[in-house]
Amino acid sequence: MSLVLSDIVLTYPDGDRRLTALDHVDLSVAPGEFTAVVGPSGSGKSSLLAVAATLITPDSGTVRVAGHDVTRAGQAARTRIRGDHVGIVFQQSNLLASLTTLDQLLVMTHLSGGSTREAASRARELLDAVDLAGKEHKRPHQLSGGERQRVNIARALMNRPEVLLVDEPTSALDHHRGERIVSLLADLTRQNGLATVMVTHDLATLAKVDTVLTMSDGGLAAGDDAEAAAAVGGGRSPV
Repeated sequence: MSLVLSDIVLTYPDGDRRLTALDHVDLSVAPGEFTAVVGPSGSGKSSLLAVAATLITPDSGTVRVAGHDVTRAGQAARTRIRGDHVGIVFQQSNLLASLTTLDQLLVMTHLSGGSTREAASRARELLDAVDLAGKEHKRPHQLSGGERQRVNIARALMNRPEVLLVDEPTSALDHHRGERIVSLLADLTRQNGLATVMVTHDLATLAKVDTVLTMSDGGLAAGDDAEAAAAVGGGRSPV
């Protein structure tokens, strides 16, 4: 398995008590598997992604990313493992207004001191894969919302990750563009052997995934579309 979370408990301080964000959560995602996590706001989905991305250390449980046990790793080790093995597609594309499409992908390579020539070749390959060939020199204001999200996806794949974590990729898109983005994620997952976890409220996209999990009050369970719809309808205080 490329991503394994075992018996994860995560709590946050809430006044004189602690609020449970993740309640003994188990999650395993294999290479080439596309998993969707649905649930209401405040159910723990964002916390789940943060733990999987090694951004937060849980109170207890085990986190394994691409074969590495990162549960109690220090910040430097977690940063290295995340940089080497994890791609993150954020809800907002957060593209830099002054950079071209190609440079959006190259900027992290420049910061890390990697090979510019190899990175440029990789970037062009990815832009072609997400159907943005010919738009390498466009800036964000010259791209549609769907195109900006495709740049976001390509950027997340620059480091050749084994694990891809995707946060609400269709939230700012219309139905047609949202479907195209999720279809693209499904294709990239299978073609590249990615272990992909997508958090979403968009139930129309679930037909594209391999596994649907529902999150409620910090717990995670398998569920069908009807259960997913019911889960999205509920909620509690945001986490």
